[in-house]
Amino acid sequence: MKFASRETLIVAVTVAASLSLALGSNYLSSASNQQARQWLAGDHHIHSRFSVGWDNSTNPPTPVLAGDAIYPIPMNAVMGRKHGLDWMVATDHGGPNHAQLNRDYAYKELLESRLAVPDVVQFFGMEFDTPGADHSSVIIPYSDHEADDLFSVESRFSKRQPWPADASWDTEPRMLEALEYMREMARLPIVIAHHPSRSAADLRDYGSTSATELRQWNDVAPQVAIGMEGSPGHQAAVLRQPPLGIANAGMEANPPASTGSRGSYRRYPTMGGYDQMTAELGGFWDSMLAEGRHWWITANSDSHVHWRDGGSDFWPGEYSKTYILAEKNHHSILESFRQGRIFVTTGDLISELWFTVSATDKQTDTGGTLTVSRGADLNISIRFLDPDANNFNGKNPSVQRVDLIVGQITGKVVDPATSTTASTNVEARFSDSDWRTDGNYRVIDYTLSDVQAPLYLRVRGTNTTELEPEPDPAGENPWDDLWFYSNPIFVQVE
Repeated sequence: MKFASRETLIVAVTVAASLSLALGSNYLSSASNQQARQWLAGDHHIHSRFSVGWDNSTNPPTPVLAGDAIYPIPMNAVMGRKHGLDWMVATDHGGPNHAQLNRDYAYKELLESRLAVPDVVQFFGMEFDTPGADHSSVIIPYSDHEADDLFSVESRFSKRQPWPADASWDTEPRMLEALEYMREMARLPIVIAHHPSRSAADLRDYGSTSATELRQWNDVAPQVAIGMEGSPGHQAAVLRQPPLGIANAGMEANPPASTGSRGSYRRYPTMGGYDQMTAELGGFWDSMLAEGRHWWITANSDSHVHWRDGGSDFWPGEYSKTYILAEKNHHSILESFRQGRIFVTTGDLISELWFTVSATDKQTDTGGTLTVSRGADLNISIRFLDPDANNFNGKNPSVQRVDLIVGQITGKVVDPATSTTASTNVEARFSDSDWRTDGNYRVIDYTLSDVQAPLYLRVRGTNTTELEPEPDPAGENPWDDLWFYSNPIFVQVE
């Protein structure tokens, strides 16, 4: 495969700097020395220079290296490590015959990146050009076959893969066919919907990704299609600066604040930096949880070009983190991901969240299910670490409030387009006068008495005074509006 050239200083310099780290290093395989479960920060939506541009003057179009995202994979790993990440996924998106480019070129650079940055657990994946919808992460389990596993999915089902373009590849039934294929693979991948309501025209007026589609995905492959981005990437547009060397070339160093929409959500905005499908209390996410679905949320950078280089993005880990409770190896991280042992945060508002529910001698934590007798009391513990350190904005934000949210599990909905549930509410709000200190941790204890019906519980917190996350105005500084969310705990009653 030939590439059209695009010479950029950042590519040349960062490849050399990153790969130099490999000298004298041996890649640590999935059998890491760190075997105790811990909260591991990561990012599953990161682009490299293999998210190419296209020279359409040729037939077929020629990929232009660094034509969209610009950084080598090792550079992403170096910057992810610098910003506190333990794991990450390379997720380049496609175009005509991009599956071959991923397998034959991007994968080789991922292997180099694993050598260069062995203390970051790195997965191979892609941003899937999703048939009938927007985009999604496909995360491939670590194995000797991972490049071929990804190729088999992308080459068969990515809607931008064929040339000439073929509209029959871009249909909702074709995505269900793709999920049927993935659920039968020897090594099950994970699929996470990206920026699900970025094309929404209004609240609950979804665009290219609908509530019906996400339910169908989860119905067809519940161990594969397991969630969606709660907090999308592209949140640094308001900070954008001109790339090195063109400061006087007519590009403003600080463009007008009104030009910056968090997440590139230009129609209906994010809410506290989160997609409306997650942020609306009693909205789509709660309607999924009210069915008892294991449907998890994540946060990531969607890094293409950093805001200091003229882009709209933070480095992986600089602003958003997805924390997974796992041992530090490929298998444990992926399985804990599938089990929902996850919380997400922006701006390093917290770095640990131990959320547990117990009754008598039984206990479970985030992502788990607890079965109790009718009439039982639930003892809830929310233990979080608000780090006494500056984040990557040079500030030390503090948690102002934590909310415990409870919803009834009412069973499968009749209408798959359902995007609300009436049973979800904020059970209790806690501020610093309501929690106790245990060393560096803040601890909240709460009892939910006399449980009569199945329910789920989840936790969120913020550094703001907003009772509910409000729609983000254009030009809002993302560092001023920070939230964290746990994934749910389910309670069944017998």
